Amino acid sequence: MKYKLLRKADVKVNIKQARIWYLHHSGFAVETENYYFIFDYSNDEPVGSDRSLDNGVVPIRQLDKDKGIFVFVSHAHGDHFNRVIFEWYDEKPDIRYILSDDVLANCKHGNCYFLSPYRELALDSVKIRTFGSTDVGLSFLIEADGINIFHAGDLNCWYWYYESTEDELKQDKESFEKEVERIKGQIIDIAFFPVDPRLKEYFHMGGEYFIKAVKPKLFVPMHFWDQYGITLEFVDKVKELQTKIVPLSHRGQQIIYNE
Repeated sequence: MKYKLLRKADVKVNIKQARIWYLHHSGFAVETENYYFIFDYSNDEPVGSDRSLDNGVVPIRQLDKDKGIFVFVSHAHGDHFNRVIFEWYDEKPDIRYILSDDVLANCKHGNCYFLSPYRELALDSVKIRTFGSTDVGLSFLIEADGINIFHAGDLNCWYWYYESTEDELKQDKESFEKEVERIKGQIIDIAFFPVDPRLKEYFHMGGEYFIKAVKPKLFVPMHFWDQYGITLEFVDKVKELQTKIVPLSHRGQQIIYNE
C-alpha cells in the first residue's frame, strides 16, 4: 500500500485507488472510481475565495456528475453535522444520505437512511456496515470499488483522566475495547479516527489501541479542530507501528491512497 500527499486535484482516480480531502475536524471527502463519500460535514465556509474541495468545502456542482454521492453523518453534534448537506439534493437528486438515527431530519424524498448500530445496508455496489460509538451515534465501515473505508465518528477511548473517577475511567476503557473487538477482523484500508488534544497526554490512547487491534493500512487522524500539531505528535508517538499514518496540516489537504 502506498499513499502520497497532493495539493491540486490533478489525479484521475482508478480502481483500487482513492483520493481523500481533509475538510475540517472530522469531515472528509473520499473519491473512488465510481463514488464520492462525504463524512461528518460541519464547516461550510471555505478557507479561500472559491468553493472547492481544495479549500475545505464540498462544491456539489463541481463533482464528477457520473459518480454517485453518499453523505454520512455519524451523529447530530454540531461539529459533525451541518444541515446544508440537505440542500445538495437540489443539485444531485440521486444523492444518498446515511444518517445515525439520532439525527432529526425531515427527508421528503426516499434518499435518507436512518441507521442504528450493527446494521447492514447495500446500495448499488456499495456495502455499508454500522458499528457503535463510545459517545453518541455510529461508526461506519464502507466497502466500494475494492476499498474498505472506516469512519469512527466519536468512537474513541475517552480517557478523561482529570475529571473522572477510577471506576469511570475503567468503564470507559472497557466500553471502548469492547466496541473495537466487534470491529476486529474486518479488513480496513483507510481509517479516520479521533486524536483529540483535550485528552492531554492520553490523546494517543484510542488511536494506538485501534491500530494495534484492527491494523488498518492507512490511518488518518481527526477530531482535533485546528490543532494540527497533534497529528504530528501522534505520528511520532506510534512510529513503531506498521500502519501508515498521515499528519494533517490544513483544510483541503489531499491524500492519494493506492493499494
